[in-house]
Amino acid sequence: MRKKIVTLLLAAAMASSLLAGCGGSDTTSQSSSSQTSSVSESAADVSAESDKEEISDQEAADNVAALIDAIYVQERTEDTDAQCAAAKAAWDALTDAQKELVEGENADPDYFGRDTGDASKDDPRNQDEIGENELLVVSFGTSFNDSRVADIKGIEDALQEAYPDWSVRRAFTAQIIINHVQARDGEFIDNMQQALDRAVANGVKNLVIQPTHLMHGAEYDELMEAVEEYQDQFETVSVAEPLLGEVGADASATNDDKAKVAKAITSKAVETAGYDSLDAAKEDGAAFVFMGHGTSHTAKVSYSQMQAQMQELGYENVFIGTVEGEPEETACEAVIEAVADAGYQKVILRPLMVVAGDHANNDMAGDDEDSWKSMFIASGKFDTIETQIAGLGEIEEIQQIYVAHTADAIGTLGTGSAASTANAAGSVLEDGVYTADFNTDSSMFRANEACEGKGTLTVKGGEMVIHVSLASKNIVNLFPGFAEDAAKDGAELLNPTTDTVTYSDGESEEVHGFDIPVPALDEEFDLALIGTKGVWYDHKVSVSNPVKAE
Repeated sequence: MRKKIVTLLLAAAMASSLLAGCGGSDTTSQSSSSQTSSVSESAADVSAESDKEEISDQEAADNVAALIDAIYVQERTEDTDAQCAAAKAAWDALTDAQKELVEGENADPDYFGRDTGDASKDDPRNQDEIGENELLVVSFGTSFNDSRVADIKGIEDALQEAYPDWSVRRAFTAQIIINHVQARDGEFIDNMQQALDRAVANGVKNLVIQPTHLMHGAEYDELMEAVEEYQDQFETVSVAEPLLGEVGADASATNDDKAKVAKAITSKAVETAGYDSLDAAKEDGAAFVFMGHGTSHTAKVSYSQMQAQMQELGYENVFIGTVEGEPEETACEAVIEAVADAGYQKVILRPLMVVAGDHANNDMAGDDEDSWKSMFIASGKFDTIETQIAGLGEIEEIQQIYVAHTADAIGTLGTGSAASTANAAGSVLEDGVYTADFNTDSSMFRANEACEGKGTLTVKGGEMVIHVSLASKNIVNLFPGFAEDAAKDGAELLNPTTDTVTYSDGESEEVHGFDIPVPALDEEFDLALIGTKGVWYDHKVSVSNPVKAE
């Protein structure tokens, strides 16, 4: 409109000049000159006003970008709720043109503007009146509404159906995602501290935590640290296994969980691609590439193990990759070479992630030149590239793996671990050194993962002592008996040794180890512990499956 006004004013000026040139008097000429000057000034004023309003548009957009960046953080504060509301209100006040100008360190028009589905179909599961038994499902989270409903809620619903006597609740570990969903959709999801505080406030006695994480990685470690701060607030606490189970000793290690996951995701990918079988896809020259996140954590070997699992199952046209390229052989460039060298001309990309969120939609299937789809195309090595955007959580067989892991965790509450009964209770071994399972009633009190749940059992003169390297240095003393006796003066405590454990990636760490007297095999006995917080806790442990060392 402003451009039209300027055009009309300039046209009027030109018309006046033409009239002056057709024989008008000097007075008329002077008048025209004055009018032209006036019109020019008016046009300049309109142009200046237009520039000023354009600057104002950018300032409004920059304000929203700053508000988005302020909530794009991993720490929740007392101001977070107000900041989320302010960001959304400022966004809603922008014009469509101003919204396109939003750009910050983490802000862009998609933060509020991208349609990721209907958030009203989700359930944040943050209700009170939990009851005595709570099953807390902990996820990293996703801001993609459809994926959150299909994948995370899908797992939660399956768990609630399997365990109707337990109240299923939710926690996300990514505050950035919690803030995004809250600001954009008005959905309030608890972080770990909020969820645990809610459980305490509701008088929960028995708490089982089921992570939806893929592996024993950094997110799982942080979860364990958070739970440790609250374990004395409940009568029993148990943390279930993540999807792929124990990490294993090296890149070739596989297990039942990994085999089940491999079969489930491959079957679904083959079905979605329209093939009758994986062999039929192979004959058609098609390969399936599952893209995980990747990690620098020692658990990154899990991706290599999944590739080993695929090979063990005979899935020659299935490949594992990661966004982060850790381990190195899972980097996109390495996977492209592996698929091409194997002679496949068709590629189907699918995420190896619980949710189909930002990584699946952008890093895998996006149109930017650094997406996996774009890099596979740019390689020029393949005829076709297809993508399947779906998370693991929506697959029923995957949901049932979580259900089984939860069953194991519930089984440890009040009864100790499900120790093997292969050996007769109370049986006596001949003198010697054995490897044996060290079973406990708590996922936070366990043998180090590098030891695969085992300790070294020494038998001499009918007496048994097992040496166990623990997960960290957080436990400072043990006591054979009850916590109330351990706290008494003169109690003979078990002091730690400093053990060095070596993980599957070759990295080493110093942890605490203990020599623990074993009264009998396959029988639970009381063992109290005290950590860095200075509080004694009661636990039950058992030792089983001794195997004579060679």
